[in-house]
Amino acid sequence: MSTFLHRVAHWAFRRRRTVVLVWVAVLAAVFLGAVNSSEAPEDSASLPGIESQQAFDLLDERFPGTEADGAQARVVFVAADGQQVTSTANRSAVDTLVDEVADGPQVAEATSPFDAHAVSEDASTAYATITYRTTADDLTEASKEALTAAVEHARDAGLTVEVGGSALETEPAQGIGEVLGILVAAAVLLITFGSLAAAGLPLLTAVLGVGISLATITALGSALGFSSTVGELAMMLGLAVGIDYSLFVVSRYREERAKGHQAQEAAALAVGTAGSAVVFAGLTVVIALLGLSVVGVPTLTKMGIGSAGTVLVGVLIALTAVPALLGFWPDAVLPRRDRKVPRRTRSRRPGRFGRNRNRIRNWTWNWNRQVTTPAGTARTPWGVRWARFVTRRPVAVLSLTVVGLGALAVPSLSLRMGMPGAEAKPTTTTERRAYDALADGFGPGFNGPLTVVVEVKGADDPAAAVTGVSDRLADIEGIVSVSPPHFNEAKDTAVVSAVPSTGPASEQTQDLVRTIRDERPAIESATGAEFQVTGTTALNIDVGRKMQDALVPYLAVVVGLAFLLLMVVFRSILVPVKAALGFLLSVGAALGAIVTVFQEGHGGGVFGVEETGPIMSTMPIFLVGIVFGLAMDYQVFLVSRIREAHIHGEQPGQAVVTGFRHSAQVVGAAALIMMAVFGGFMTGGESMVKMVGFGLASAVFFDAFVVRMAFVPAVLALLGKRAWWLSGRLDRLLPRVDVEGEALTRRAPAPDAASGDDDRRESVTV
Repeated sequence: MSTFLHRVAHWAFRRRRTVVLVWVAVLAAVFLGAVNSSEAPEDSASLPGIESQQAFDLLDERFPGTEADGAQARVVFVAADGQQVTSTANRSAVDTLVDEVADGPQVAEATSPFDAHAVSEDASTAYATITYRTTADDLTEASKEALTAAVEHARDAGLTVEVGGSALETEPAQGIGEVLGILVAAAVLLITFGSLAAAGLPLLTAVLGVGISLATITALGSALGFSSTVGELAMMLGLAVGIDYSLFVVSRYREERAKGHQAQEAAALAVGTAGSAVVFAGLTVVIALLGLSVVGVPTLTKMGIGSAGTVLVGVLIALTAVPALLGFWPDAVLPRRDRKVPRRTRSRRPGRFGRNRNRIRNWTWNWNRQVTTPAGTARTPWGVRWARFVTRRPVAVLSLTVVGLGALAVPSLSLRMGMPGAEAKPTTTTERRAYDALADGFGPGFNGPLTVVVEVKGADDPAAAVTGVSDRLADIEGIVSVSPPHFNEAKDTAVVSAVPSTGPASEQTQDLVRTIRDERPAIESATGAEFQVTGTTALNIDVGRKMQDALVPYLAVVVGLAFLLLMVVFRSILVPVKAALGFLLSVGAALGAIVTVFQEGHGGGVFGVEETGPIMSTMPIFLVGIVFGLAMDYQVFLVSRIREAHIHGEQPGQAVVTGFRHSAQVVGAAALIMMAVFGGFMTGGESMVKMVGFGLASAVFFDAFVVRMAFVPAVLALLGKRAWWLSGRLDRLLPRVDVEGEALTRRAPAPDAASGDDDRRESVTV
């Protein structure tokens, strides 16, 4: 592997103009494809294999012309204090609104609250239901404007009017996530490298990779069903891994130049060593993302495919475009003191700005290298000091790490999964205010009714069979009311709505749905009718259960494949086991933090969480898939340097110290960049987006700064040489990939010209 990548980098360095032109041509081609492509499809809520989806499909079949997920607006009217919506003036305002909307485009039906008995017992609240002939995504601006104008007229009459449902669903406030992530990444890179060129190169290549990936996803959106959500996830991951992969190659290039290698050979050695780690780290990410297909959710499968393609593009750019760009500016990424052209000296004394600039430059240069102070004392890099501390006290560090992460993971045992709805939106949105008004006027369960689809094809008396089902549903504890049945034209299917006594996101509602389905055999036997439970509330419950059931198989597939890959990379059994255990600790702690903040509400105000509730159903799967791949990045980059030192003859404890000397700082910088990219998405207004950003950022923190920096060196120190044991049979069966670049070291030993000048060694290395 390392020899092949060494040749690739040599070629890319020599043919740098060709390489750059090819990547620019690829970007132009996919951009043209994206411009001329059809509009990307919207996110599909289809989820095969669950009862709620089957009932939705049945509704579409038996009630043609009205889609089960068609657009609907629920206009909520609240009278002023001491008044009632049934008063003459308020009733007139409500009727006027219903009449205005009924004549609007795309409206199928507008039902007055006074005709549908949709007035609360105290007459303080009422609601009108507006049904459209199309889905919310296909509503025209004219339809939305007509509804908005009618609402404003009712408000002018003195009523408080809010609109729930999907017709006027507000877009979440856009944050500055991507911009903030790039700015923080630039600052981290500048501090790490002390060079604008070295900091800018990873950013440039990451933006190139994200641009190619997003354009490709857009171009293939119509053909492969890639929605905008696929592009958003790909952009988030592409920025993170693209910066990190280029960062590792550039760092190794600077190290090889500091050893005395010429630019072309240094670039080739960097790609042959750090590039090998990039390849296998990228493969672990791809495995984790493609593993989303085992969940059985088409949307997740498409997200995994799109994101995996983005990661592959990032790997290819790091292996080809980075050495090519280094060929154009071989010395620009080096510290100023190591460049071939010395800085022109000035006779005059530098001003205040110059003195401050020099202080900053010296600080960034000296951050991770051993220097001699004027007093003659050596300042050891922080990574080395920390590694020595851990290897001297491995039992204490390991115990503290496991206990601490285990304690953080305890809240995850009470994880409740669901799909937060309007109750999770900010109170500044009309959907949230409509939700609260309905809950106050009609009870918390009113916002989450259960739709029951009753089939009566084989019944002697269809009407009596449906009535029997409705009566038995009304007798179940937890059901407040059951609506009159609504039959289709063929009179073989009816729909009834059952209102729970508890909110749609509560555990009691989940138990109620389970109870209804448990009692179904007895009800069907007594009435001769068959029924299924669906609706948004039941759908969210079913999705959460399906995700929970898929989590263990997904973990088994992803961890199993990655275990085999890491066994090939490190030629060890215990090192992959240690990597998997460390990952489980970090994910458990991250899930515990998510439950603490977003489900239990502790510290929620700090992150702008206005309402607690269940954790988004797809969150654990996303967390496991994405973070597993990213965690293995740090595993490969850190442990490969430790193994490199070990196979070159160092004792296990010293090999850990050497590995940290070369890679601790750059892994820390990479983790900070990841956290910045993910944490930037918390600036948006959508609670679910905040949850994703918080979960991924916290998981990266736990994995990079706790597991990889404390758990890993402590375990390796305790295992000693046993960490690298591999049975003879496996040693013969497994292919040799030479991630450490041992073959390159034998072929191209470091020049001896400037040996001994350790003070000129590079500050950041992989």
